[in-house]
Amino acid sequence: MNRLDQQLSFIVEIDKLKTVIRQSLLIDMSRRENSAEHSWHLAMMATVLTEYAKEQVDVLRVLKMLLVHDIVEVDAGDTFAYDTAGYTDKDEREQKAAERIFGLLPEEQGRELRALWEEFEARSTADSKYANALDRLQPLLHNSRTQGGTWRIHNVTTDKVIKRMEPIKIGMPEIYPMVEKIIEDACAAGWIKT
Repeated sequence: MNRLDQQLSFIVEIDKLKTVIRQSLLIDMSRRENSAEHSWHLAMMATVLTEYAKEQVDVLRVLKMLLVHDIVEVDAGDTFAYDTAGYTDKDEREQKAAERIFGLLPEEQGRELRALWEEFEARSTADSKYANALDRLQPLLHNSRTQGGTWRIHNVTTDKVIKRMEPIKIGMPEIYPMVEKIIEDACAAGWIKT
């Protein structure tokens, strides 16, 4: 298979991300979002909110990271943030998916994109801390504007939401007071179990 065939094979394969349905409701509450929509939304957020990153970030690297961060869900599926049982084999499923999906590309491109995916997962660089903060902020915003959305549907507790929002405190500490206010208001409204 030549280089272009490999690239097109990858592009066609990742179209399947549009069929991976997440738990988060769209803000208009008409349906649940898919993983491709989620990734696009995060990329836009990265572009708009860069000034709130704790450290200097390379926005192009962050955009690439956000565009690939959920690609493994084509094979591994989306694991709901508060599904403890789903996390027992999540890493194994996602590593296997990464091997196959990034392996469709020409070797150097596959290595580059997989490295960005692994960096996102590791949360150890300024770029990945910012990307992870955005990945936590987006569903928080959705839940706060859908009358508790998945928090209410799945009876999520305050302590779990606070723990889930930790990457925001690390990667975008300036906006963390807003996060705390959203959680406080959601608790007061009964959308999160205390």
